[in-house]
Amino acid sequence: MFKYKNIDINYIRYGNKEKQAVVLLHGWGQNIQMMKPVGDRLTDYDVIILDLPGFGQSEEPKEAWHLNDFVQMIYELLKSLNISNPILIGHSFGGKIALLYASAHPTKKLILFGSPFKVKKNPQSLKVKALKKLKKMPGLNKLTETMKKHMGSTDYRSATPMMRDILVKHVNTDITENVKKIKCPTIIIWGTNDVAVPIADAYDLESLIKDSAVIPYEGCTHYAYLERLPQTVSIIRSFIKEK
Repeated sequence: MFKYKNIDINYIRYGNKEKQAVVLLHGWGQNIQMMKPVGDRLTDYDVIILDLPGFGQSEEPKEAWHLNDFVQMIYELLKSLNISNPILIGHSFGGKIALLYASAHPTKKLILFGSPFKVKKNPQSLKVKALKKLKKMPGLNKLTETMKKHMGSTDYRSATPMMRDILVKHVNTDITENVKKIKCPTIIIWGTNDVAVPIADAYDLESLIKDSAVIPYEGCTHYAYLERLPQTVSIIRSFIKEK
């Protein structure tokens, strides 16, 4: 366990500590196990996978963290392990954190799976408009909280109040300007049938990161990296191999 801001962060480190460090970051609502299939095939490297705060065996933050708090936590964890200039691999929410990390700290290489980076501009539904009206009416605050649980995304509904606040900050934080600062070589693996984060976003990322390339997985979803695990590992190995 690693202690940061008075919370315990669970992580595993295995493989070859004498080699390049590869850090894997999972998506929202997931844990170490979602990235282990990749990490287990890279054990000739120094593999670090963590349960992001609020997930798996890591404690929930004591306040509503911003994305930069997650970045700083990872920086401090790696510093405690005497690791600098890591290779980062991130899926979804973990990919967004990896993007922010690479924009602010030395990063050798970056590998992204279905990573959001901008705010979705969705028109308000009738339900949301109704909810806002109810909230203004005296004595109906409790009802609006109940409605939120049934109306929100699955991620939102299943989250604790603290993690809901963090999720709202995450989805409403656009990191486009940060992404433009990334200089490390980047591979962007994406499913063409990803409905959580559309593949158009992958090509937008490619246009923002100078040294980057999109590898589309035809017919795959938001979990494309697992759906074609052997191909994913082969691409990663080729990409991170020292020449």
